[in-house]
Amino acid sequence: MTKEMNVNDQSAQYKKSPSLGDFNFAGDDAVVPFEVEELDARGRAVQLGTAVNSILSRHHYPEPVARLLAEAMVLTVLLGTSLKFDGKFILQTSSDGSVNLLVCDFKTPSSLRAYARFDDKKLEEAVASGHDAPEELLGKGTLALTIDQGEHMQRYQGIVALDGSSLEEIARNYFKQSEQIPTEVKLGVATLFDRDENGHSRESWRAGGVLVQHLPKSSIESKTTKKIDKKTDLDHWTEVKALVDTIESSEMTDPQVGAERLLFRLFHEHGVRVFNARTILDQCSCSREKIENVLNTFTADEINSSIENGRITVKCEFCSTVYNFNPEEFRKTQDNVADLKTKQN
Repeated sequence: MTKEMNVNDQSAQYKKSPSLGDFNFAGDDAVVPFEVEELDARGRAVQLGTAVNSILSRHHYPEPVARLLAEAMVLTVLLGTSLKFDGKFILQTSSDGSVNLLVCDFKTPSSLRAYARFDDKKLEEAVASGHDAPEELLGKGTLALTIDQGEHMQRYQGIVALDGSSLEEIARNYFKQSEQIPTEVKLGVATLFDRDENGHSRESWRAGGVLVQHLPKSSIESKTTKKIDKKTDLDHWTEVKALVDTIESSEMTDPQVGAERLLFRLFHEHGVRVFNARTILDQCSCSREKIENVLNTFTADEINSSIENGRITVKCEFCSTVYNFNPEEFRKTQDNVADLKTKQN
């Protein structure tokens, strides 16, 4: 049975101290679903700490690239955790900007991986000229949002134009065009400065976001009653938008605030209910077996061209894990396949 907690019930404890008593906060790297029944609004909020920091630190991206990829990861998590089945949600950009490729891959129930590809020269020019905002780095192109339900199911893909708008605005346009669901999205990225156990200064990445959608009861009731109070729906969504617009980036990334505190601050007058959180992990799906299966499909020429210093070396673009293979393994496989075909003929 799903546990739920009305954050409004904690108001007395908020007044007493910064602590909310025994309330079980989700903390970092967890998506918190919520509902504001009075305003016909539902959504998800998230703060990413270790997960986003480990992914960005592993690749040593320049600061503007890391910030953009962090935004994309938050958006991917907010969208991917809506899946009600085993599968993948993939966000991928292709553009003419300094950052010409972003790939974020969320695999249910909790695995996140991501990487970015950028042009060093274009990036240097963008930074030097002050045109290094996330939307400027993306440039013009397309954003593909893909839902993969497995090898025996058809993929669903939505494509939105990259036109110089922010990822927040692009996400809003996507839902407006494809889902026709009023949606608000807020994304935030920050760096946290603290000290490690030895007292040395350190810097780490944090990111957070909120996605809210207008899902009025009247849209369900209309199937039987045919009555929809459009004015009430509009008033509710107008208020939700106004409240969401007050969110500061620092609130979405501050570990002392957290998703539940932020939701309380936004919606306590209307009674906001939060549900069980879903953990997010920095977890790549690559493996030696998967790469070996791909190499087994290579022709002899492709195998030979892949050899360097007597080995075939493959590096995962997501997690940077390096896999080394002996070329003779695949030559033997090709010889066996060739022998089998000869016998069949």
